[in-house]
Amino acid sequence: MSKIKTTLIGLALIIAISSTAFANGLSLNSVGARALGMGGAFVGVANDATAIYWNPAGLAGQGSSILVFGTDIMPMATYKMDLAGIDAKTNTKHYISPNAFFNYNMGKFSVGLGVYVPAGLGAEWNSADFGSPEGYDFLSKIGVVNISPAVAYKVTDKFSVGLAVNVYYAMFDMSQPAMISATSAVQFEETSTGLGYGATLGLKYELNEMFTFGATFRTKTNVTMNGTAKNPAFAFYSAPTESKFDRDVAWPTWIAGGVAIRPNDKLTIAFDGQLSMWSENQELVAVYENAIWKSAMSGGGDTFELNWKDALQIRLGVEYLLSENVVGRVGYYYDPAPAPDETVNVLFPSSTNNVVTGGLSYKMGQMCFTGAAEYLLGAERDIEMVAENAMPGVHQMDVFAFSLGFTYFLK
Repeated sequence: MSKIKTTLIGLALIIAISSTAFANGLSLNSVGARALGMGGAFVGVANDATAIYWNPAGLAGQGSSILVFGTDIMPMATYKMDLAGIDAKTNTKHYISPNAFFNYNMGKFSVGLGVYVPAGLGAEWNSADFGSPEGYDFLSKIGVVNISPAVAYKVTDKFSVGLAVNVYYAMFDMSQPAMISATSAVQFEETSTGLGYGATLGLKYELNEMFTFGATFRTKTNVTMNGTAKNPAFAFYSAPTESKFDRDVAWPTWIAGGVAIRPNDKLTIAFDGQLSMWSENQELVAVYENAIWKSAMSGGGDTFELNWKDALQIRLGVEYLLSENVVGRVGYYYDPAPAPDETVNVLFPSSTNNVVTGGLSYKMGQMCFTGAAEYLLGAERDIEMVAENAMPGVHQMDVFAFSLGFTYFLK
C-alpha cells in the first residue's frame, strides 16, 4: 500500500472518530409521503397530521386522523483520488424509517402526537478500496427519533397558532479500520446515544380562499451523546481497548416560511424558504473517560472544527386533483451544502443538491394511500488539501428515496 493511502486512512480515522457530522445529507428533507411528493414545500400547506413537523398551527381546523408512513433512503456515493489510485463507491444500503402521526380535532383546539424520524442516513464503503485489508467494516449510521406532542388553536377563522415539543433520541454507530502499519489494521468501533429537548412554534394565516401563509420556528436542540469507543490498537501500549466518552451535538435552529396558492379547487402551488442555522455547530468535542485515551486523542481527536455555514433551502411544490379520488404531485428544491471543503470526508458526505420529486394519492372512503419519491442529484466536490482536516479527492453523492403512507380519517 502506498504511503499516500496510509496517510489518507489515518486522516480519515482522525476525522471520523471526532465527528458525528449532521449535515444536510443526514437530515430527512421531507417528512411525510405527501410533503415529499411536493418537494417539501409544506410550511404554508400543513394540512395533514405531519403539520406537527412542518407547522404545528396547521393542526387547527383539520379533521382528526391517523397517519403512518415509511421512508426508504438509498445513498449512492463515490470517492476518487487519482494520486493514491482510489476509485471507491458505497455499498448499496437501505435506511428505512417508520413514522406515525395522530391528530384529534376539538373545534378550535387540536392536539396531536408524532413519533417520527427527522434525521437518519449513513455510508458503507469497501475498506479495500481505500487500501485497508479486506474484512474490516468501514461505515457510519445515524438515526434520530423524535417524540413530539403538539397542540394548536384557531384564534380566528383565518389565524392559527401551534406548538410542538420535541424529544430527540439520537443514535450513532461508526466502524472503520485503524491502520497500525502499512499492511495491518485493527477494527475501530464507536456507538453512542443521547437525548435532547426543543420546541417548534408555528403560525398560519389564511388571507382568502386563494392564499395561505405559514411560518415556523424550531429551536436549537442540544444532544449529549454518551457511548463507548473500541480500538484494539491500544492493547499494544498496555492500555484499555475501550473507553466511554461524551460528545455534545446540536441540531440547529430552523426558520421557515411558506405560501400556498390555490387558483382553483383542483390546483395548489406552494413555495417555501427554509433556513437551517448550521453556524451554531462550529465544533464537536469528544471527552473520553479513560485518561490514556484522553491523552492519546488530544493530538487530533478531541476537537473537530466544522466551520459550517447557514444554509437556505428553496422549495417548490405542486398538487393537482386528477380525478375525484386521485391526486398527483411534483416538486423541486435546492439544497446547499453547509460544510466547507476542509471538513468534508467520506463517512459523512456533504454536497449541494438539486432535487426532483413526485407522488400520487388515492382516496377510498375514510382511507387514503400515498406514495412519493425523490432523487437528490449531488454536485461533485473536488477537495484539495486546504486545511489539516481536509480529505482531498473528488466526492460525489446522489440519494434516491421513496415513501409509502396510509391515512385513516376519523369521523
